[in-house]
Amino acid sequence: MKTIYFTATSLDGYIAGPNHSLDWLFQFGSEDPSYYEFIKDVGAVVMGSSTYEWILKHDTFADPKKPKPWPYRQPAWIFTSRSRKTIAGADIRFVNGDVRPVFEQMREAAKGKNIWVVGGGHLAAQFHEHGLLDEMIITFAPVFLAGGAPLFTASIIKPPLRVISVKPYPEGFVQMRLQVQKGAAV
Repeated sequence: MKTIYFTATSLDGYIAGPNHSLDWLFQFGSEDPSYYEFIKDVGAVVMGSSTYEWILKHDTFADPKKPKPWPYRQPAWIFTSRSRKTIAGADIRFVNGDVRPVFEQMREAAKGKNIWVVGGGHLAAQFHEHGLLDEMIITFAPVFLAGGAPLFTASIIKPPLRVISVKPYPEGFVQMRLQVQKGAAV
């Protein structure tokens, strides 16, 4: 079981543009080329409230007259400081505050599978700061946004991330798989 931050980013390190836009990403198609292989090994998902709200607005309730089901079968933890809309039939757990107190619940629910930190960058940084992040799978899109939601909001200098693999995709993406080396965060 690993805790993995799996996301796409612009070359200048933004996972969403201004106003949480992902138009820059979807010009290449709707799915990361490695998503379906990745999701098979995921037992729990965790995301911040901005990511959750984006999914509701642009996927689940994109057409309010014909809502789609929640896109994840896995239990989901949403870190938020206020009440959020719920989705019937979805295993969604709203939590507030630090990631550490609920990590064991996520791990138990994942049943030996991976925990996916969906986003955003601040939440992923919290997992790292507590020594709970094992890998990052970052798919770089060949665009510059010059602003928006950052990929990560903490420094990782010593020890540095270890590159496990780098893979180009025909769509123009380059995916890096990085191992988080345990040690003092700087």
